Amino acid sequence: MIKNKSIIIFLTVLLLNICTYKTAQPANRYIITDYGAVADGQTLNTTAIQSAIDLCASRGGGTIVVPEGIFLSGAIFLKQGVSLYIEKGGVLKGTVNPDDYPQVFTRWEGVECEWTSALINAFDMTGVHLTGEGTVDGSGDQWMNRYPRYSKELQVGRPRLIAIQNCSDVLVSGLTIKNQACWGLFILYSRDVTAENLIIRAEHNIISSDGITIDSGERIRITGCDIDVNDDCIAVKSGKDEDGRRVNRPSVDIIIEKCRFRYGHGGVSMGSEMSGGIRNVEIRDCIVEADNWAPIRFKSQPSRGGIVENITYRDIVLQDTRKAFEFNMKWRMRPPVKPPSDPLPVVRNVNIINVSGKVQSVGDMHGLKDSPIQNVTFKNCNISAQKGFILENVKGLDLSGLNLIVEEGEPIIYKNSR
Repeated sequence: MIKNKSIIIFLTVLLLNICTYKTAQPANRYIITDYGAVADGQTLNTTAIQSAIDLCASRGGGTIVVPEGIFLSGAIFLKQGVSLYIEKGGVLKGTVNPDDYPQVFTRWEGVECEWTSALINAFDMTGVHLTGEGTVDGSGDQWMNRYPRYSKELQVGRPRLIAIQNCSDVLVSGLTIKNQACWGLFILYSRDVTAENLIIRAEHNIISSDGITIDSGERIRITGCDIDVNDDCIAVKSGKDEDGRRVNRPSVDIIIEKCRFRYGHGGVSMGSEMSGGIRNVEIRDCIVEADNWAPIRFKSQPSRGGIVENITYRDIVLQDTRKAFEFNMKWRMRPPVKPPSDPLPVVRNVNIINVSGKVQSVGDMHGLKDSPIQNVTFKNCNISAQKGFILENVKGLDLSGLNLIVEEGEPIIYKNSR
């Protein structure tokens, strides 16, 4: 009797272990080389990779795996339940052929329209994972060589590198994002997105190579990223002018932390497309260095409308950046200039706390005469600079916590501020 009980117990434990083992296994893996992809950096693998994605989705989902090697591809489109994993030494490299990137309905520079798809596209999905220790290479340097800045030969837009659009519960982790032809990681109309431990690099001749762009996003967290690009390292946006006001979707509840921003036109910028509003953003525990143009940056135009408010920059170290602060409500006013919106755009309630370091110029705040920048407060900030701080059309400014050491001229230059 005891022997039989022991056998029953043994079989029961064995069955439980088998069940536990099965449930603990990772999702089904689809290695792209099993579906015809070739890692020679020359073979076009778009069809092979998309076939693996389609099969994975049809079988209930799983993970597409890019193994070691260089895999050339045009645009690929993930599907519900399908994640992407790029192994160490694996490179998904974009082609330099505009025909390999179909036009899709998206948003470009704040306006909804048909525009060029990204290399990696995740639209209308829940539970998206883009992870691994490998690289996504947009071949942006080659795009610039083939289609220089003012080339009339290119009839469509350059492809962004990764587009997350209308998704929720997203993780982008561990990857190296390199030489985006235009915008690295683009997050549009999405919520509950985490981007962590990314290395983002773009050659300094690649135009519009923003590292991460958040466009009308909600509950976004960016942490542990290291960015060196030829535009804003991170840009927060929400639509442009009348189309942005029509859509009326703000970027809200965003945390950016523990990042290193190297060269770029800005560290973390608000705008310039901000017509749907931006609010409740905190940037903290970051380092900005390497001739970055403006670590703390706000951009807008009189035609925008919208409200940017409740923004905090906290515990930021500046190391040899061009400016510390830039607030410009008439940024890049190139013809044709649109008429002012009614009401005008608003920037208000900004806290700058424990921001210190050495810069070339403290910077500037240029509000609008009929919509001054409102209620910016400095606390425990210590800036050493060659040139001072220019203020124009600013209201409710608290400089009591800003300590300046300026080599040339006055530390503070007022122009119609109040």
